[in-house]
Order: sequence, then C-alpha cells, then structure tokens
Amino acid sequence: MSREQRGKTVVITGACRGIGTGIAARFARDGARLVMVSNADRVFATADQLSQQYGSEILALQVDVTDEVAVQQLYQQAFERFGQIDVSIQNAGVITIDRFDTMPKSDFERILAVNTTAVWLCCREAAKYMVKQGSGSLINTSSGQGRQGFIYTPHYAASKMGVIGITQSLALELAPWNITVNAFCPGIIDSEMWDYNDRVWGEILSSEEKTYGKGELMAEWVKNIPLKRAGQPEDVAGLVAFLASDDARYITGQTINVDGGLIFS
Repeated sequence: MSREQRGKTVVITGACRGIGTGIAARFARDGARLVMVSNADRVFATADQLSQQYGSEILALQVDVTDEVAVQQLYQQAFERFGQIDVSIQNAGVITIDRFDTMPKSDFERILAVNTTAVWLCCREAAKYMVKQGSGSLINTSSGQGRQGFIYTPHYAASKMGVIGITQSLALELAPWNITVNAFCPGIIDSEMWDYNDRVWGEILSSEEKTYGKGELMAEWVKNIPLKRAGQPEDVAGLVAFLASDDARYITGQTINVDGGLIFS
C-alpha cells in the first residue's frame, strides 16, 4: 500500500461521486488526511465508507462552493482540524445540455458559478494558508471541453476553458511561495455525469435516421478513443495523486489531458 501522501491534508470538492470519489479513495489509500466537500449530504456516508476502508482521518463538509462565506469557513475548519492545508483539489462541477435557442440564461450563469468562479474562490482561500506555509499544491478540474468546445454546451466549454486560464495565472502569481497550480482535462469517464451526458445528448442527437438508446451514444463515442475504452475515476486519480506528490514539485501551470488519447492538444 502506497503511503506517499502520509501527513498531508488534502481538500477535495465535489467529493461524493464520480471522479471526486475516485480521487478521495486514492488519497485515503495513500495515507492523506482528507477534507471531503460536497453540496450533497451523501458526502457523509462516502466519507464514513472510506474512513472504515482505509483507516483515514476524514472531515466531511456539506458546502455550496459558490457561497463565498461558506468557502472561507470550509478552509478555516480544515485548518483548525488538521493545522495545515497541503493540497486543494477543485473538482466540483455541473453540466447541462441544451440547444442554443432554448438554453436559459440562468443555466449559463449557474455553470460558470460552479465550474469557474468557485474554482477561483477555493484556490484563493486555500492559497492564503499555503502562502503562510511556503508550500502547497492547487489542482483544478477542467475538461476535454476546456480544450475543444462541443455541441449544445457552450456554457460548459466556456467554464472549463476559464479553469485553464485561472490555473495558468495563479501558477505565475503563487510560484514565489513554492505553490504549484495545475489542471487536468478528463475525457469520457464512466460516472454519473456521463450517464446524464449519454442520455441528454442522445435525446437531442436522435433523429428519424438514428435513435440512441441508453449507453449507445457513449459507446459510439468511445470507439473514437485510441485506447478503446472509457476512463475510470481511478485513471484520473492516479494523475492527481502524482501532481500532489513531491515528484511533481517542478511542474506548475500545466493542464494535462486524461482521455485515452482522444484530444492531442
């Protein structure tokens, strides 16, 4: 059992499903102390499960990461509990899929609030503690759509491209305090979000010539992945664990694809 993260305090937002749970499980296995954050109350059950499985010390918090005061309190609670904040992983994210002429402005604003503004907000608050320590790692979840926009999701593409800009800017600003800032772009990952994507994109893209049933659109897209499979949350977690490790201490300002070779950029 790897213990490369032993003694580190790791904050993970969006931690109770999909990629977030996979990341939390990896850090729990590797000996970190976790602060698992979600806006859903199932974060408490997920944290209990990981604590029992790996013997990890975990603080679970239900937080709306778009609420500035709540985010400030989140990092204050994390620091008060563990005395340091070594890694903060901004993973909370949402998506909607809609045609340009029916997408409400409220959807656009909500996606940007959760996927972009909240990433900056969490980075800002975590970095305040890391500056005092003189070290730390900020890791942000972008998307394949941070590299290349896709149909019916202009708001999501904008939000994830924004994450890359935040990452590059903060990497320059925080470098004097030995704080690295990186991002990753997941492709098609077997998760609840991709269950939604498969269903809603399938409904919109269905026509008289082609109708997509459950799982059929995702299977069709997976055929275009060079590695010929959808990713698993643990595939993403491996990269994130590396970026948080001492082996990545000279890597900053980077955005790395985790997509089986789907996008080369």
